[in-house]
Amino acid sequence: MPDKSVLSGQHCRLEPLTLAHGKGLLAAFRADDEGMIWDFLPYGPFDSWPAFEAFLEASCLATAPFFYAIIDSVSDQPVGIASYLRITPAHGVIEVGHINFAPALQRTPAATEAMYLMMRQVFDVWGYRRYEWKCNDLNNRSKQAAHRLGFSFEGVFRQAAVIKGHNRDTAWFSMLDSEWPTIKTGFERWLDVANFDETGQQRQSLMQLRDPGAAG
Repeated sequence: MPDKSVLSGQHCRLEPLTLAHGKGLLAAFRADDEGMIWDFLPYGPFDSWPAFEAFLEASCLATAPFFYAIIDSVSDQPVGIASYLRITPAHGVIEVGHINFAPALQRTPAATEAMYLMMRQVFDVWGYRRYEWKCNDLNNRSKQAAHRLGFSFEGVFRQAAVIKGHNRDTAWFSMLDSEWPTIKTGFERWLDVANFDETGQQRQSLMQLRDPGAAG
């Protein structure tokens, strides 16, 4: 089972989520004026601290799902959350989900590194065999992210749920322990400081560094 390890990288660290992170997270999430970050989640947006606090207390402080706050290394402020869920140690299967990146985290090296740190913990430290990613089949950004991060598409479970009054077809993705060494090498090459120019732009994409034959 996941423990309360802090996962540390160059650009961010992941701390087990507590109420102490709450007001900083809510402030970061509110930078998304249109509330689009909540569109495909079964909860939110939250219009007040008491409402968000109640959500955290009811849904985010247990051991399953196991939530992390993503802390930006420069600002030392929380800028997102992610969790492990559907945790099944007996079969070596675990899922990543409840991913919500505030605008300050989106499309940054820290966003990619946060996902890498969670993968590395799953495969290299806890020894899981299978890592899952699931999302609404309408959520194209999530499906593109899964592909970029190295997950393999497995299919769509039709009419899998009803979320906020709407049907959800769920797209399934996975990553296996046998695939992890190649995926890990790609992450480490991408995160290397040499892969970024003086303006902070990547020189090569994550997919190119994982598979030299891939498109940018």
